[in-house]
Amino acid sequence: MTWVDHAIWWHVYPLGFCGAPIRDGDRTLTHRLGRLSHWLDYAVELGASGLLLGPVFASESHGYDTLDPMVIDPRLGDEDDFDRLVAGCRDRGLRVLLDGVFSHVGSQHPGVIRALAQGPDGPDADLFDIDWQAKGGPAPRVFEGHSSLVRLNHSSDRAVEYTSAVMAHWLERGIDGWRLDAAYSVPTAFWSRVLPGIRDRFPQAWFLGEVIHGDYPEFVDSSGVDSVTQYELWKAIWSSLKDRNLFELAWSLKRHNGFLADFTPNTFIGNHDVTRIASTLGADGAVTALAILMTIGGIPSIYYGDEQGFTGVKEERIGGDDDVRPPVPDNPEQLAGWGQNILRAHQDLIGLRRRHPWLTTATTSTLHLENARFDYRSTAADGADFLDVRIDLTSTPRATVIDSTGQTLWSQQVADSAAH
Repeated sequence: MTWVDHAIWWHVYPLGFCGAPIRDGDRTLTHRLGRLSHWLDYAVELGASGLLLGPVFASESHGYDTLDPMVIDPRLGDEDDFDRLVAGCRDRGLRVLLDGVFSHVGSQHPGVIRALAQGPDGPDADLFDIDWQAKGGPAPRVFEGHSSLVRLNHSSDRAVEYTSAVMAHWLERGIDGWRLDAAYSVPTAFWSRVLPGIRDRFPQAWFLGEVIHGDYPEFVDSSGVDSVTQYELWKAIWSSLKDRNLFELAWSLKRHNGFLADFTPNTFIGNHDVTRIASTLGADGAVTALAILMTIGGIPSIYYGDEQGFTGVKEERIGGDDDVRPPVPDNPEQLAGWGQNILRAHQDLIGLRRRHPWLTTATTSTLHLENARFDYRSTAADGADFLDVRIDLTSTPRATVIDSTGQTLWSQQVADSAAH
């Protein structure tokens, strides 16, 4: 087994977590990244084995509009702050995964400005996807209609060199791998050109592609990434619990078994781009969703604040992500106490998973299925062990985990009973 087989990520969006200004244009150097260092012991106590960090590089606003991928965003701090964070993670045995935005850059990226000024024969032209024959003059092609996000030219050697250089730089600084933002929007042939050279230099590095729809196994095979984000399962978990239609979850778990035959997906019930699970399902439903996440195959990630029952709704507007990317106190001791029961459930279920490491590659089978009741068995890949999980939505959502001897390992304490 490698370190990845034991990975449980605590997913943090640093700009929001650290309370950095997103859209006001203030780029004053401020050493906010130290706030995250104050939470490393908390991550360990949660049971995480690593930090999956959102963008930390110099950008125009939200982090995905990169200005310089070789420089820490001044709103977060500088390279010394980053080095201290990585060292703090190393001291605690935490791995570090960075968010690599190699689909696009910010429209004010210096290279974009130079390319447009110098023309199609300039030294920067080939790095970006620019329509030099556009009506009205040269126009950058943009990411999903966002005028502030300029596409890289993924057919060029220059884009391969740029991406490889960025990846290698931060791997040399001590990180353990990359989340590839919007990987689905980049030709898989591009990733297959970049990744082999990086793996030769950093054989232990892990690469997670953000893929929402499509053929997950084919993407993994043709791109060379190790894993992709399992959005199908994310959707099935929350919507099955919300609609009390557990047939959807059962069907998705069958598909998940097929994915596990080819690779180990990144599983999650929350991230920086979606409405908080507690807003969708309430506190009890969120814990039931967590019980599912922690008893099925995959490499799970927990989005910061979900373990405290944070709420927040994503909206399709400017600033519509703010509620799901909030600041936290300077240290965990300043948290309000109302999240303790949900935190305890996270610690218990993550601990259960750590005691059964074979769950990473476990497959599931249906034991009993109704709209509001679902019993499934998670079985080790070698068949040597299993856990049975009972989901009951007939009243308050509830989950129970039972081992192969019939012993109850964990039973959900619903909010009403927890108050007594």
